Amino acid sequence: MTSNPVETLVLGGAPGPELHLLTLGATVHRLVVTGGDGVRRDVAVGLPGPEELLASTAYLGGTIGRYANRIAGGRFEIDGEPVEVGVHDRGNHLHGGPDGFDRRVWDVVDRSARSARLRLVSPDGDQGFPGEVTADAAFAVTDDAVEIELTAVTTRPTVVNLTSHAYLNLDGGGTADDHLLQVPASTYTPVDETGIPLGGHEPVDGTPFDLRTPVRVGDVVRTPHPQLVDAQGVDHNLVVDGDGWRRVAALTSPRTSTRAELWSDQPCLQVYTGNFLDGTAVSRDGRLLRQGDGIALEPQLAPDTPHHPEWPSAVLRPGETYRARIAWRFSAAR
Repeated sequence: MTSNPVETLVLGGAPGPELHLLTLGATVHRLVVTGGDGVRRDVAVGLPGPEELLASTAYLGGTIGRYANRIAGGRFEIDGEPVEVGVHDRGNHLHGGPDGFDRRVWDVVDRSARSARLRLVSPDGDQGFPGEVTADAAFAVTDDAVEIELTAVTTRPTVVNLTSHAYLNLDGGGTADDHLLQVPASTYTPVDETGIPLGGHEPVDGTPFDLRTPVRVGDVVRTPHPQLVDAQGVDHNLVVDGDGWRRVAALTSPRTSTRAELWSDQPCLQVYTGNFLDGTAVSRDGRLLRQGDGIALEPQLAPDTPHHPEWPSAVLRPGETYRARIAWRFSAAR
């Protein structure tokens, strides 16, 4: 983290979404929406402030980079040249390394009442990654949605895989077990006990990862499937059907009649059911955050892509622009 002061940017407002952004980590700090029951509530799970975020390992609301998800052993090659990056998750690289983008103070380069663009310059060799990377995170609030565009350019060939690690709870607190989750994905990525892909993608048919029709989250995470037992819930990559800009997930709270649709142009979605929220962190409203109190839906490239050339590549070269789009659209559940 730099010595720059952390700012809070407030975008939008009632009756539409009101987004509170921290420049620390380009973090979704609060997200207040009008529920289907007419009540306005904060649906982003978060911590009180910067000090608590820096003490946490849960990535609550942060913009993740340079590389979201895991890279096996923190070692790979680009154009035959070896690269070794920071490891801090069971011997693997995770979410940008021990000092990832979510732990840096970003610069505000543009803002208005409904939008803001934040920028971070990551120097050559940062966390072991080659190339100086300039990353932008642009946030915009519309009448019913929050839209994010993540972009990056580099001075040397490198890998880039950015996402938002916002956790949603459409009830505004407590367990999200009763939420209904739908993801139009026909395949998922089995992983070993450290979260690294075992091989290729596998069909979701007959597994708890078949979310093509809405499923109660609590029922999924308590299924005695070996993949769920090892991960203590869902922490898996789903390969979303189709390509381009499309709906990649829908999350619904029957209790508050609130629905959030997630749209993205990314090929995959990491679904994480807050498995390691263990009651040691206190939320902004003074509650202990426990397992299952929030759901992170992270559009991105597949995990460990440097070791899987058959999957969409994370390699970014000089002269190219990495771009990823994400949107949360809120409505009343019908």
